[in-house]
Amino acid sequence: MGSVVFSLSILRTTILSDGHVKLHVPAAHTQNPNMAASSSGYSKMLFSLKIYANKLQSFYHIDTFNIIIRRIWTSGSKNQIQPKVKTKSLPQMVGVVGLEVHAQIHSRSKLFSGTHVKFMAPPNSLVSHFDASLPGTLPVLNRRCVEAAVVTALALTCTINRKSLFDRKHYFYADMPAGYQITQQRLPIAVDGTLVYSHFEGRKRNQVQTRSVRIKQIQLEQDSGKSLHDDKQSQTLIDLNRAGVGLMELVMEPDMCCGEEAAAAIRELQLILQALGTCQANMAEGQLRVDANVSVHRPGDPLGVRTEVKNINSVRHLAKAIDYEIQRQMEVLQSGGTVLNETRAFDSRSGNTIPMRDKEGLQDYRFMPEPNLPPLYVYESDACVPADVDPAQVVVIDRIRAQVPELPPARRVRLVETYGILLEHSFTLVNEDGLMDYFESVVQMTKAEPRKVIGWVMKELMGNLNLQGMKVAQSPISPHALAELINLVESGHVSSSAAKQVFQEMWKVPEKTAGQIVKELDLWMINDREKLWRICQGVVDRHPQEVQIIRAGNKKVLNKLMGAVQRETKGRTDPVQVRAILEDMTL
Repeated sequence: MGSVVFSLSILRTTILSDGHVKLHVPAAHTQNPNMAASSSGYSKMLFSLKIYANKLQSFYHIDTFNIIIRRIWTSGSKNQIQPKVKTKSLPQMVGVVGLEVHAQIHSRSKLFSGTHVKFMAPPNSLVSHFDASLPGTLPVLNRRCVEAAVVTALALTCTINRKSLFDRKHYFYADMPAGYQITQQRLPIAVDGTLVYSHFEGRKRNQVQTRSVRIKQIQLEQDSGKSLHDDKQSQTLIDLNRAGVGLMELVMEPDMCCGEEAAAAIRELQLILQALGTCQANMAEGQLRVDANVSVHRPGDPLGVRTEVKNINSVRHLAKAIDYEIQRQMEVLQSGGTVLNETRAFDSRSGNTIPMRDKEGLQDYRFMPEPNLPPLYVYESDACVPADVDPAQVVVIDRIRAQVPELPPARRVRLVETYGILLEHSFTLVNEDGLMDYFESVVQMTKAEPRKVIGWVMKELMGNLNLQGMKVAQSPISPHALAELINLVESGHVSSSAAKQVFQEMWKVPEKTAGQIVKELDLWMINDREKLWRICQGVVDRHPQEVQIIRAGNKKVLNKLMGAVQRETKGRTDPVQVRAILEDMTL
């Protein structure tokens, strides 16, 4: 018989194949390891173990066996000599992560029907006869959805199959009235792509690390309806508005190792889809949903048993769910357990994943060719279109390739090369919706160097937006207004410290211009050297001790005098000019 292991409060017992029973006893419970076997404490322990072993004998119907006692030394044991056991250290387990992304195609109508697509429409108000799977209805493929899949495949450097097929994937959910989903299992529209993404490492999170994940395939398929569970009345309501909406399923290979990498990859995919216009990628509205396949193993060993965490609807939750699941699986294996191949859900309140159901095998879906849809053909160029086919009615890859916009990676490179900004700043500009356009608009309207503009955008603008949880489009200060303020600084009419005061007033009262606020608060720069000299002289006269320290060689104290001048003038002075005057006065 094989080994059988089970636990008691202080014992770990193994029934060996040769009939022996091995009882592992912590040393803390066997008193001193040097205690003689005849001592009362150890004898009582041994007697108890024999009674326990007799019960095992009768339970497992074993004729004879011996008892092997092994002391397990614990950190809680005092005055004990740790036994030196030579063991080969095993490599640490690592996580393996693959993703399946369901991106809702940005289209006015559904994949196989002309029904409109609208978020938050009244329940069951956008359902055609085909969506409800009424008898006699047939699918009609939406050309816009095909073009969206092709342009997405081009952006991810996929190989586009000139011929692809549709299949039926059978499963019986209340929100899938047909009893099957039309998808592309055998021959999807695109395969073998790459998503390049970056994430930040280091103590200050300013070290950019670039990674890539392979895209196994992109396939077109229908979305299901929604099941709305009413726990109070113990009922489930069905809304078929979403049933039949076009999806692109992007299957990523298991090339990632943690939640942070997966989150960075999904964020980059969001930006690409939004730039292409193929998906709005608003995860809060279900336009982008992620399933994470997670397993752990030791490097060099085969991949472990994976679990699938379904329908994660935020980048932050994705990272948390994956990291939790990796840690959970490691703890299961380290305790001698087995990881189950199952589907789990992420509970955002507890931060845990919880089991949903056993993982369905491929045979459960009973894939079969979709009999009501012919093969889908796309053509490389107009010259490849058959003579008997109307060119206006087909999808041509060259036409779509010519319409691909500037993608996020190219935008970042251009920002760095054109404006000389830091790479991490380019990520912020591109990743924050509307911020790059805001920055470039300010640069075009101001005389300041782009590096000075980026300081205003990153610190002042984004600082206020983040503080109030606002988006760039909601900023009360327009690019033109910020450019006017920066120009006042560049022309020497306002100091940089006074300009920051003006910025905060503009934020509160956006209808006023920078010039109006400067005039009302009397923040114009003091350029009269004689007046500035008198102000500095007054500060020096009021701080005799500091002046003595400065003359003794401690030049750092000069900053205290500069601060006093700035306070007296409300920041209306040029710090360089003030320092020069104070240095002359404290010689």
